[in-house]
Formats: sequence, structure tokens, C-alpha cells
Amino acid sequence: MAYDSQNIFAKILRGEAPSFKIYEDDKTYAMMDIMPQTRGHLLILTKEGAETLLDLSVEGAQACVATAKKIAPAMLEVTKADGFIMSQFNNEIAGQTVYHVHFHLVPRYIGQTVERHARVKGDMEDIEALAKQIAAAIK
Repeated sequence: MAYDSQNIFAKILRGEAPSFKIYEDDKTYAMMDIMPQTRGHLLILTKEGAETLLDLSVEGAQACVATAKKIAPAMLEVTKADGFIMSQFNNEIAGQTVYHVHFHLVPRYIGQTVERHARVKGDMEDIEALAKQIAAAIK
């Protein structure tokens, strides 16, 4: 399947669709997930036009991990989470819903179960407030 440059993440990267951005550099873009599995769920997008991890360059993959290392401490500080999951899905069978490589950073809280992804839209006011707080906490 050829990369679809009209997918929602490509539109966000071009500024054609809104998002709650928390961080951006020349290779990655990090934002809040609007259908969070837990409070503070973040997404890291590559700026490469790649559908799956197998389509992504090594440099692009390294940049995504470097961004995760940069933003995860701020996510943990702001959300007071006890830990987090970093995941990346490839193809429908694995749960991929947007065919643009992205990584999930999902805060985990003791005693809380993780909701299934992409089921329910989150509280947009809370998500926007968290985005501002996390962005401000990035060092």
C-alpha cells in the first residue's frame, strides 16, 4: 500500500488539521492523543512519509526514540503517573488505525486499567491544559 499523504497525521504536520502540540523538532512532532487510553497519553509522529516502522528510516526511528526520552520526563512530572508504556502498531491486525508511523506514550497509574485505544474522545479542556503543562515542563 502506498503512503497516503491525506491521512490525519500528515494533515496535522502540514498545519491543515488541529492538534494539541507539546514538542516539535526537524524530524518529529509530539502531541496529545485526543482518544487517550489514560490521562496524559501522548503521540510522537515522524515527519517522514512512512506507513509502518518497516518504511521508516533508521534515523527517523532514532529521532522518535530521542523525542520520547526528551518528553517522557515532563509527561511523568505533570501527570504524576507511576510509569508509562511506549508502543507502536504496524498494520490493522496489530491495531494501527492511522497509517503514518507514530509512537504512543501512555502514562500508567497504579490500580488503573488501560482503556482500549481509539474508543472515546477525551475531555478536550483537560487535554489542552495538559498539553500546555507538559510542553512547559520539557527540559
